[in-house]
Amino acid sequence: MSTSSKRASCQAVYYWFRNDLRLHDHPALTAAIQRASQLQVPFIPVYCFDPRYFGSEAYSEYGSWKCSPRRAQFVLESVSDLQQRLINAGSNLVVVTRQTPEDYFAADTTSHYSKALLYYQEEVCREERMIAKKVAQHFDRQNVQAIWGSTLYELSELPYYDAPETMPDTFTPFRNKVEKKCVIPKPLHAPTKLPPFPADVKTQPASKLTLVDIGYQGLLGKLPHDPRGVMEFFGGESAGLARVKEYIWTKDLLRHYFDTRNGMLGADYSSKFAPWLAHGCISPRFVAQQCQRYEQERVENKSTYWLIFELLWRDFFKFFAWKHGDTLFQPGGTIQSTKRWKTFEKSLQAWKDGKTGYPLVDANMRELNATGFMSNRGRQNVCSFLCLELMQDWRLGADYFESTLLDYDVYSNWGNWCSGAGMTGGRINRFNIVKQSKDYDQHGEYVKHWLPELKDIPANLVHEPWKMTQFQQTEYNCRLGVDYPHPIVKPFDATPKQGPDGTGGRANGQKGKLDTHNPNRSRGQRRDMKSLNKGSYRVEG
Repeated sequence: MSTSSKRASCQAVYYWFRNDLRLHDHPALTAAIQRASQLQVPFIPVYCFDPRYFGSEAYSEYGSWKCSPRRAQFVLESVSDLQQRLINAGSNLVVVTRQTPEDYFAADTTSHYSKALLYYQEEVCREERMIAKKVAQHFDRQNVQAIWGSTLYELSELPYYDAPETMPDTFTPFRNKVEKKCVIPKPLHAPTKLPPFPADVKTQPASKLTLVDIGYQGLLGKLPHDPRGVMEFFGGESAGLARVKEYIWTKDLLRHYFDTRNGMLGADYSSKFAPWLAHGCISPRFVAQQCQRYEQERVENKSTYWLIFELLWRDFFKFFAWKHGDTLFQPGGTIQSTKRWKTFEKSLQAWKDGKTGYPLVDANMRELNATGFMSNRGRQNVCSFLCLELMQDWRLGADYFESTLLDYDVYSNWGNWCSGAGMTGGRINRFNIVKQSKDYDQHGEYVKHWLPELKDIPANLVHEPWKMTQFQQTEYNCRLGVDYPHPIVKPFDATPKQGPDGTGGRANGQKGKLDTHNPNRSRGQRRDMKSLNKGSYRVEG
């Protein structure tokens, strides 16, 4: 068929953005652009603020907002940046508010382009696939292309691609086989010149939209940054790429990542790439390429590999969801456990509010509520506490994180919670909260930062305030049950079966030198994953 006859059968190419808000290294977007250029037809990028996810009336089945205003603001900033970058390349972005994607495409394909192609990034969870199916109904079946993205490794290159059931349910064997057999594709360049954007298609400047415009009642202005937070996160590809450059190159922090990654205070103990990765503002393959370049130009060590190791965890959970489907969201998890979970609202609310009486848990939850961010160490502890101490339904924790996290993505969030609750078949890590507190916040700087009512309590009591006498409570200006709550559950008792490290029985603690790069760590703290050998990865090109 000639180009002219193909053009007659296709009037336009749409690209539907979701959690892939960037131009660089974007396989699905690149394919759409190439097709529009080949056919010489208009190219129409679209983003919809779907009212099922955004706004004061968008609730989950558990009663939380689907998307908190703070994360919605990050998405607004990301969409605004995406629109400007598209304009700079000669195109634009249709920004749709208070309308579902399927309703928008139904109206637009009827009024403008009845014969059009649709491209979008493929997702594997039920909600995302269900909406994609509704959108695709407004196009001829052969004109819809869903293309894989957002992972280091290509799905079709996995050694498990033809037999998903053979994929391991634990990370280490998955990692070993994938690193041995697979190569990370070379990142694609961002387009510099795009096909024309049709003059008769209406859009609006995303930079002028407020939270009210996308459904959040009463929120007219921008939410202020809480100065107690680790850093101010600004959404968008431009800000994400700037953070990658700052962390890896300008501040030269990658060489220390392994030693500092368990911190909890400050901007630079970890990369903080997560919010931009979650919304697709930066590509994991681009980050891997930068790490490989850093190893070639500056230094190669366990820290430079460890950032790739963490990105591979993201891959694992997306592929894990691809394998298991809806069982990831069921109370018994992927192992279909019959364990009965509690749903005691008072305890759940205390956990959400940061009023459990356990300073490390409370400080992390208050940080989450104020900023939308929580360290990886904090996430593991608050998950363990809710599921394994309070015995609350783990899905309520996953749901609350879905609502509040800036860096929420369905795979990492629900996969980590399901695993943390022991519902994936892997090792169950029941954390001793007090020991974790002393290991990772030795002098109590973190808990005092977020719990000012504990500011006068000395380090030997700040993680166990329930041990204070009445005299000490008066001396340190913190009355239990008045200024700070009593523990809502009996403090952890590390039995021999559980092991002295309080993480389920493998007492692999190792005494060593104090990590100079992380002052929060104590001398007796085990060096997490120290015995795990540095892996290997390869980026094409």
